[in-house]
Amino acid sequence: MKKSTLFILVITLFLSTMNAQLKTIKYNDGDQVLNGLSIKAANKSSQNPGILLLPAWLGIDNASKEIAQNLSKLGYTVFIADIYGEGNYPKNTSEAGKQAGYYKKNYEAYQKRIQLALDQLIKSGANADNIVAIGYCFGGTGVLEAARGHLNVKGVVSFHGGLGKDAARPSETITTKVLACHGADDPFVSKEEITAFQQEMRDTKADWQMIYYANSVHSFTNPEAGNDNSKGAAYNAVAAKRSFEHLKLFLNEVLKK
Repeated sequence: MKKSTLFILVITLFLSTMNAQLKTIKYNDGDQVLNGLSIKAANKSSQNPGILLLPAWLGIDNASKEIAQNLSKLGYTVFIADIYGEGNYPKNTSEAGKQAGYYKKNYEAYQKRIQLALDQLIKSGANADNIVAIGYCFGGTGVLEAARGHLNVKGVVSFHGGLGKDAARPSETITTKVLACHGADDPFVSKEEITAFQQEMRDTKADWQMIYYANSVHSFTNPEAGNDNSKGAAYNAVAAKRSFEHLKLFLNEVLKK
């Protein structure tokens, strides 16, 4: 067998093994079928820490799968939530905007879908009292809703997520720890929205942090977002690496291992 052929075979087997770690889990919200992805911690611990991952507005994507695999290697059981469900997966950004917009407006429905995914994470082996929720873009909005809805998570981390809520909604005490990782040049989140979010964190007496990343716009963690900041959404390798390191620090602080 040629060395090149052997190399390709080894890589193929390696990738197949990696993909096999992600297991599709079917669950339901009433009659709506949902399809999440679960991955076990590579190294089990007596504390069984878990991470609920809420993907961006196009739904479960390559970026969320890769992040889940990386977190599994660090010793976390991870579940990637399916918010939309079968028959509702957006085919483009226009459809994604409509779907995400519905859940942003109907936040209680969003919180319910997040809770259902959280239940699946626990069924996958995570300790119900040792979980952090992380989210990207639309999912970043979702983890803030998890905090506002008093879901049983120790902390939430929002990456380039929408930060606002309807001003008419009352602000209740937030007991979970909050980390917002934000692109300093994100054009989709206004200064007014940022100011309102920070005031909400103060009013709710939350234990919160907000970190800005230079030269970064929306979707700065996603390699598939391109590299043109002028489009408003683009990948920034430096910010992605820094924000992942900040995530690890947060997890080490909040979760028991």
